[in-house]
Order: sequence, then structure tokens, then C-alpha cells
Amino acid sequence: MEINSRTKGQVKVMANIAYVRVSTVEQNEARQLEALKKHNIDKWFCEKVSGKDMNRPQLQAMLDYVREGDTVYIHDFSRLARSTKDLLAIVEQLQDKGVHLVSNKENLDTSTPTGKLMLTMIAAINEFERANLLERQREGIQSAKENGKYKGGQVKRIDEKTFTAAYERYKSRELNKTQLAAELKISRPTLDKLLKDKGLK
Repeated sequence: MEINSRTKGQVKVMANIAYVRVSTVEQNEARQLEALKKHNIDKWFCEKVSGKDMNRPQLQAMLDYVREGDTVYIHDFSRLARSTKDLLAIVEQLQDKGVHLVSNKENLDTSTPTGKLMLTMIAAINEFERANLLERQREGIQSAKENGKYKGGQVKRIDEKTFTAAYERYKSRELNKTQLAAELKISRPTLDKLLKDKGLK
């Protein structure tokens, strides 16, 4: 839903724009509309859709519509984006166009030094969370490697004597392939790859 009032006569003016979102059709956006009225909104972009990503019709329409000098008003950050990554991406698009963002709940105004500082802190927190996630992934991979459970396409290093002894038992039908894999403490796919690399069956 769009309500538009960018021009007054033939003179183009800076606009106060509101973005309002609720997650489902059952939810009511009245509380957000009421809270944003005080900003003398010229154009409203309202939609009932999940904020899981940026693929939202009215959000994209708002980003296309805004011009330099405009101000976008939201009730709170969660209405604009559900993730810090998406929030920063949207704010960056607005800033590239010379558009300010004001959030009621967080009391943030990107046209002020305090607002810019808050955005910097949010970006830093996002980078910190991302770095922590990557570190946890690295630690998980290292732990999996040490326990022989890493499935990153690498074959676990197996002592040659251990392999030869187990393989001889497999050739003599003392072990089947599943038992051979268990003996070597590797998975069946890993065993198949190992045998293929060694030219064995």
C-alpha cells in the first residue's frame, strides 16, 4: 500500500517517508501508523510480509522511491530488517542516496552525530558476531579433523600397516566393506574413495 505526496504544485520537495511492516495478514499495523503520524509523513509504504530477507515489494519500492534529502521513518529496527546484516545493507543503500533514517524506538537519527555513532557501533557488533561465527567454524573443523570426523573432502590419514592388515582381512572375506570401514574408523564413502585412490576394490 502506498500513499503519496512528494510534490506541492510543480515544486519538488524533500519528503518524509514511512515504512511500516507486520509479519502476517492477521497482524495489525495500526500501532505503527499511529506512532509515525507525528512525523508528518508524505508517503507511506506498508506491507504484511515476513522480514526474513530484503525481498519485499514495498521495501524495494521505498528504496527505489527515495531521493536525496528525504527521511525514512520506521517504528523500530525489526520492522526494517530482522538481521543486522540486512539492516546495515538497507541503511547503506539509503546513505548512498543521501537519505536519512529515523527509528522511533531506538531513538536513532542518521542525520545526527549520535545516530552515525550508533550505526558505527551496530556495524562493529555485526563484524564481531561474524568474526566469532567464523572462529567457531574453524574450531569445529579442527575438532572434527582431530576426531576423524571432518567431511571437508579430505581423506583421513590412516597408518599404512593398519590399513594393510585390515584390507587383508577384507580380501579373505573375514570382513565386509562396512566392517572394514568400521575397523579403520572411517565412513563407507571415505573408504570407497580411499580404495579408489589406491587402485583397489
